[in-house]
Amino acid sequence: MNRQEDEYANSDIQQFTSKLGLVLENVLQHFQINFFKGFTFMPEMAMHFGSFLTISDFTRVTGQSDITDGIGFVFHNIFLDHVQGGNDQNKTSAPMEPPYVRIFPYEIRQTMHFKKNTQVTHVSISISAAYLRSFLKEESKHFEYLFDSANSFWIEELMNDDILRSVNDIVKKEEPGTMSSFYYKIKAMELLFHLFESLKKRENFVGQQLNAKEIRAIYQVRDKIVSSLSQPSTIAELKQIAGMNELKLRKLFKQIFGMGIYDYYQHLRMIEAARLLREENLSVSEAGFQMGFENLGHFTKVFENT
Repeated sequence: MNRQEDEYANSDIQQFTSKLGLVLENVLQHFQINFFKGFTFMPEMAMHFGSFLTISDFTRVTGQSDITDGIGFVFHNIFLDHVQGGNDQNKTSAPMEPPYVRIFPYEIRQTMHFKKNTQVTHVSISISAAYLRSFLKEESKHFEYLFDSANSFWIEELMNDDILRSVNDIVKKEEPGTMSSFYYKIKAMELLFHLFESLKKRENFVGQQLNAKEIRAIYQVRDKIVSSLSQPSTIAELKQIAGMNELKLRKLFKQIFGMGIYDYYQHLRMIEAARLLREENLSVSEAGFQMGFENLGHFTKVFENT
């Protein structure tokens, strides 16, 4: 992106955020914007998506928006930046952090850490709780934890094929020549539909009110699990990291990530094993061994059931 294009992108971002009542003063200087699109359907909803490269280490605390009782849905690093137009010149070799799908109320501010020379892509949807409930109608009873103003929730959901396909459909297709806002609003709701299909599979979800300290602690536990996929961390280690007892640790971890600690660990191992097979051209036995499996038959069985 040349300097003029970069200035246009920054201007688009500033116009979009100003419509939401957000201030990005001293933020954009930390990023090189590859592309950005934003659409507001105020006062109920907004969506933006894009790709950028961090040019310096930076920490940002998110702010409030003008969307009443806003809920944020972030689809992070699910698509590659070069899908926008398919131009090889837009490709970058910068590392990307692992993808995630995150749901949170704007009442809880996020502290986001960006590392220099890291590529970030995203699709983000902001929607008012009342507007979302009106779409869910009778299905809203399955998601009361999202609408209880006294409950500060924080959720990460696993990406599935429908979510991946919808995200890439939003980003890859050219903007229609007419009624583009209408088109993107429909696509945003389609993406949320697939996400809520996945969320509905969570069994007997009972949300406990969370605070920022507890959320940070659970993510520190998650980071420890991710850092050692070939060897599971002990519960004793994870309890020490979290600074809480085992019962609370297990309960909050499952509340946020939708599965228990060991199941989450196994799922990440299988994702990494699939990457090793696909990108590193390892054999099944080599991938299993690298993921810490001594019994190839057991690895194959777990892999096939994932």
